[in-house]
Amino acid sequence: MNSRLIALALGTFAIGIDAFVTAGLVTPVSADLGVSTSAAGQLVTVFALSYAVLSPILATATAQLSRKRVLLIALSLFVLGNVVTASAGAFALVLASRVIAAAGASMYTPNATAVAAALSAPERRGRAISVVIGGLTVATALGVPIGSWIGGAFSWRATLWLVAALGAVALASVAAIVPAVHLPAPARLRERLMPLRDRTIATGLLHAVLLFGGMFTVYTYLAAAMHPATGGSTGRFTILLWVYGLMAVAGSTLGGRLVDRLGSRKIMPLTLIGAGVVVALIQAAGQHFATALIWCVAFGIPGWIWAVAQQHRLVELSPQGSPLLLGLNASAQYFGIAIGGAAGGLGLQWWGADSLGWIGVILVIGALGLLAISLHAATNRSTDPAATPPPLPTAPAANTTPPSMTNTVPAPGTATA
Repeated sequence: MNSRLIALALGTFAIGIDAFVTAGLVTPVSADLGVSTSAAGQLVTVFALSYAVLSPILATATAQLSRKRVLLIALSLFVLGNVVTASAGAFALVLASRVIAAAGASMYTPNATAVAAALSAPERRGRAISVVIGGLTVATALGVPIGSWIGGAFSWRATLWLVAALGAVALASVAAIVPAVHLPAPARLRERLMPLRDRTIATGLLHAVLLFGGMFTVYTYLAAAMHPATGGSTGRFTILLWVYGLMAVAGSTLGGRLVDRLGSRKIMPLTLIGAGVVVALIQAAGQHFATALIWCVAFGIPGWIWAVAQQHRLVELSPQGSPLLLGLNASAQYFGIAIGGAAGGLGLQWWGADSLGWIGVILVIGALGLLAISLHAATNRSTDPAATPPPLPTAPAANTTPPSMTNTVPAPGTATA
């Protein structure tokens, strides 16, 4: 396998652990820093919100730099943020350090994807992208459970030191192996936000915000929701995360095939309904370990199938503008993660863990309603020649990601630069 792609994937692997392992560290962080569980969960909110806001801003600020330089700056910020998190003694400093780490992550993941495409022949670009984004998937399936186990068995700080070390290895690898690549990109923030002028696209992205909000209302505080089933056992909770990660891989793989066969318009409503049902059942499933295992199997599938369908649909809406749309989709997903962390934290503090499922369901229902509006608007647009969307800025065809990514593994932040 191409060593340059492996170097890029090491970075996404480290970022994937950092982004999702917090769900397994909420309880240790709460106990160590003397804050409530809901307050500790805001580490997810701060990281996700910072990623969502900073991604288009930093992409604009670094548009004229070589992609290798951007990757090195991104990984340096990411490592620095995690070092500060791991060594900080005050909760306020821990929160601030999450902003630094998120800034690096928001710069790295989309640019790593773009560089992988640029370094590969056109007929191999899809596989190159899947290798780099595969780092996120492997992190979900293996890195997050291992990191959660380390956090529970030893210290949550040990997990963050591990993430920082992985980021440092990725930094050294990219510096040594990845060549300098220059890619054209919009130089103004207004150009990057131009797709939001189209109602179909705007409502399609907003429904992504609500879906991720509903899913991460539950995922962020999964340890609290599953406490009756695990009895507080780190080992049992690690098994649940491991099962979820494996099903995420299976769901993304299945999603690519289903979308190619049935199309995104048929798949997306079904996956949203499935996600809502699974989220609603978390309280009942969390009472026993056996039912919790079954629930984690179900929880890992619909959302990841939806993620493939969402990317596919955005590419269909504007093939030439797909890099910008996928970048906005990544920000939308992280906005949703931030909302989920905040909403779940409030629910946990005010009504307890039993409220997480119903808060999540309300957000998923909202996502389903917005999806219906978006699909209806898209249908009207296709039948009304006057209802054409505003033109999107596009980059030259050379060295850009191809407008078809339905077989790649989806995750927040998988867009091109």
